[in-house]
Amino acid sequence: MKKLFMIAAVASVIALLGACSGKKADLTVTSFTDELQDVIDVFEEKYDVTVDLQIIPTENYTTTLRPSLESGKGAPDIFTGEIVYLKDWVEQDYWETLSQDPYNVQDWESDYMDYVFDLGKNEDGEVKAVSWQTTPGGIYYRRSIAKEVLGTDDPEEIGKRFSTMEGLMEVAEEMKANNYRLFPDEGSIQPYTDGQDPQPWVNENNELVMTEARLSYFDYAKEFRDKKYTALAPAWSPAWYESFNGPISYNKGWDEIEEDEKDSDKTEVFAVSLPTWGLHSVLKEHATETAGDWAVTNGPTPYFQGGTWIGMYKDSKNKDLAFKFIEMLVHDEDFLEDWVKETGDVLSYLPVTEKVKGDFSDEFLAGQNNYEFFLEEAEKIDASIITKYDQSIGDLFGTEVGNYVEGKTTKEEAIKEFYKQVKNAYPDIKVPDEK
Repeated sequence: MKKLFMIAAVASVIALLGACSGKKADLTVTSFTDELQDVIDVFEEKYDVTVDLQIIPTENYTTTLRPSLESGKGAPDIFTGEIVYLKDWVEQDYWETLSQDPYNVQDWESDYMDYVFDLGKNEDGEVKAVSWQTTPGGIYYRRSIAKEVLGTDDPEEIGKRFSTMEGLMEVAEEMKANNYRLFPDEGSIQPYTDGQDPQPWVNENNELVMTEARLSYFDYAKEFRDKKYTALAPAWSPAWYESFNGPISYNKGWDEIEEDEKDSDKTEVFAVSLPTWGLHSVLKEHATETAGDWAVTNGPTPYFQGGTWIGMYKDSKNKDLAFKFIEMLVHDEDFLEDWVKETGDVLSYLPVTEKVKGDFSDEFLAGQNNYEFFLEEAEKIDASIITKYDQSIGDLFGTEVGNYVEGKTTKEEAIKEFYKQVKNAYPDIKVPDEK
């Protein structure tokens, strides 16, 4: 799943509701990334059909697709959903119910990781969407820097150093002393503050949940900034991507990289926190000069991020063919075994994971068996904390942490503003400072 791997062409948005050029498609599929193109190629050959993949950039996906799903005008036969809005969409009348005749996908349930299958169900227990993936996270780090500064590049040994927030701080200090930075930016520590006490953002009483662990993100992020433990390369910025290849200018921000920047102004980044898909859609795509110099290990707490679910539109005129596509993608053992070998995608489909996990290795990670590592991390996932508010509230929270770290507000002012913004967005949610 390539979350935030944005395809910016405006034409792809327009194409969603427009007519396809050339041969009329037998099936239309809408998604927010190009990850399904290889699947489509196999499906077209297998069934001698034409499939039109319509891509909407991640940042426009819900606002562009939702009107067509609600009106039926221009709706695709198949569409994907990302975990941040999945809890909302399974409750809407968008996807066909797959746990009924003639599909009966409830019979597949034991073949999948529990949390993955459960997230595709609505409150009535009906299966609306299914997924072939699991998306736990880890810390990817540069082996050569680990050997130089820490004396070892072994993932198990590095994982021991990373097993607490205090351990992260200690490694960050050692890195800085050698003109390296632990992470590109403070965002890499956020999963581990949440992970100290995993809670939903909004509980069953419709109350905003602000834990001490979440509050600690303010303090840890501020300490990382003040002690210069990061390169101040914001996530998804040019400098962030460039940091995976070698030295970058400290505090480059969102500015473009210049070829003639002075070496004396540069630093080098040791590690970055990313989920499973980050290896393939971020590092392998952008860390071309450091391929083979990476490994992955645990952080202070387990976490997961992203994930793609897929289902068919409830009023599709091509439901038989649409279901064949879904079935091949998520439940065809031969296809999925080939898919793992081709992409390295970490599956939630247990019959294949049991086959491949023992002998798996990745050249980009110097032969490491990252598959076993991620499957073990996936067992620790608690999907009960996911709510339909996660993306919007998380963004509001991140903004206020950023304002505090940058010195624009005090911590107390930032927290108060966060509560205000949540209340403005969701008047029915009770925030902690309400009397």
